[in-house]
Amino acid sequence: MENNKLKFILASASPRRKELLGFLNIPFVIMTKNIPEDSHHQDPVEYSRHIAQQKGEAIFNDLTYDSFVVSADTIVCLENKIYGKPVNEQDARKILSELSGKTHSVFTAVSLMLKFQGKIKSYSFVEESRVQFNSIGPTLLNNYLLTGDSLDKAGAYGIQGPSLTFISKVDGDYANVVGFPLSRFILECDDFFKPFLEGQTWQELF
Repeated sequence: MENNKLKFILASASPRRKELLGFLNIPFVIMTKNIPEDSHHQDPVEYSRHIAQQKGEAIFNDLTYDSFVVSADTIVCLENKIYGKPVNEQDARKILSELSGKTHSVFTAVSLMLKFQGKIKSYSFVEESRVQFNSIGPTLLNNYLLTGDSLDKAGAYGIQGPSLTFISKVDGDYANVVGFPLSRFILECDDFFKPFLEGQTWQELF
């Protein structure tokens, strides 16, 4: 990256978010810190927003150069119960059994933090999608758990993998369920960067 360019930092180790952001063809680097992914909020929107902001602040607060830090958090919610990543296979089995045959919400919060031209600006948004599961029979459930796909994903499943064997419908942004609402991110950045643009697009800042 050129020294005079704004530095784009993705504060996430998720390979799925890395892949989705890569579609923008903008240079970025990944920087992460291990922080407790927990919040006192009970509302799923504020819960995911709080964690996304904490992830971003853990990186942003240590930076001394012009930078744009993007962080995100994805959770699954059913009947006001929030599901994060399962702690083990037994927990994943329990979560998937509770989601079986029902429609749940997937919330992804995205936090934007900017240090540029002597100014600091921050903003966050939350996107919701709805995902419907068929009833997951014991054989299907066992086969899915054997793949190991459930263990590092909110709600114990990843939509882009073998969980497609029991996902019947998605209402809303598919990429949001993957873990990053890319199309809305672009629209939000159009507004977020507007005060800093001088006849160029925000993508050209990087």
